[in-house]
Amino acid sequence: MQNVTTGATDGIALTCGMSGSHEFIFTLVPIVYGCIFVIGIVGNSMVVAVIYCYMKLKTVAHIFVLNLAVSDLTFLITLPMWAIFTATGYHWPFGGFLCKASALLVIFNLYTSIFFLTALSIDRYLAIVHPMRSRRLRTVLYARNTCVVIWLFSFVLSVPSAMSRDVHNIKNSTTVLCGTLHPTIENPIITKEFLLAISLMKSLLGFLVPFVIIITCYCLIGRALVGARHIQKSSRSRDDEVLRMLAAAVLAFFLCWVPHQVFHLMDMLTQPSLEKNCAIKEIIDTAMPFTICIAYFNSCVNPLVYGFVGNNFRKNLLRLLRCSPDGVRVSHPSISSRMSALSFRASEALSLTAKSKASSDVK
Repeated sequence: MQNVTTGATDGIALTCGMSGSHEFIFTLVPIVYGCIFVIGIVGNSMVVAVIYCYMKLKTVAHIFVLNLAVSDLTFLITLPMWAIFTATGYHWPFGGFLCKASALLVIFNLYTSIFFLTALSIDRYLAIVHPMRSRRLRTVLYARNTCVVIWLFSFVLSVPSAMSRDVHNIKNSTTVLCGTLHPTIENPIITKEFLLAISLMKSLLGFLVPFVIIITCYCLIGRALVGARHIQKSSRSRDDEVLRMLAAAVLAFFLCWVPHQVFHLMDMLTQPSLEKNCAIKEIIDTAMPFTICIAYFNSCVNPLVYGFVGNNFRKNLLRLLRCSPDGVRVSHPSISSRMSALSFRASEALSLTAKSKASSDVK
């Protein structure tokens, strides 16, 4: 619902009408939003509670995972408003401030999620491939400072998207939209170049560049572990388990966000030709709510991938649900124990490989 062309005191005109308005969207999408809201709130709240109460913030991985869960929670609180917005046929009854704030939190979550995933990937790369040299950098203080930078940088990147959003009264209709402002006489600051910059920033900084960094880190981790297996065959099963967890995290983010990024790019490229081809706009506006549902589902996947894969996490979760005292703690948290052990085995194997090569050269 973003094809706004002209501004007027009695409302705005849409070049292609209310494209993408279908009863099955108004029924199905709010139900999906409701399920994502319940699952995401419960899952991420458990992650926060378990890490804070039992695992504590003693490792870099736990700090990043905790902040990732908090990021998802800040976004999930906006889902009931978006569900009502869709269920009422794209009518926004909450006013201009909440329209801007909700849009900001959506983009804010996109940036914080991918940045925390990237930071976690870089940390895993340093811990496994360069465990000794990176020890001075991989501290709790470093992780906390990194989180502060990510929160502030993501907020700055999200502000332009909030500025470009507002409520719109539709001509000859009682519908009030919460959509993107387009260039008009009343909005001289909102230019086509400004909107294009926001879209490109969302695609590049919010997906493509971080994803390339993540893939690069995991490829280097995989290469290091494959080389280490020739020295320590016994650690193969545990290494495979860690690799599967890392691959699942990357794959989940990719599958959840790629459809929305593709249709977002299509929407950006077809904006200049909307008046000539409303059929394309109809396809994009019909598919966009479902791609958004898939993207939002990533907020439910994160707790499963980063928390519930560990046996110790499940044990601590059961202790939390049973209201067990905080006296006896599991000695090694799920994420940190596996990663630390893997880092030690990988570094030991890599050093043995280097020594064997050196001895062969001497001979």
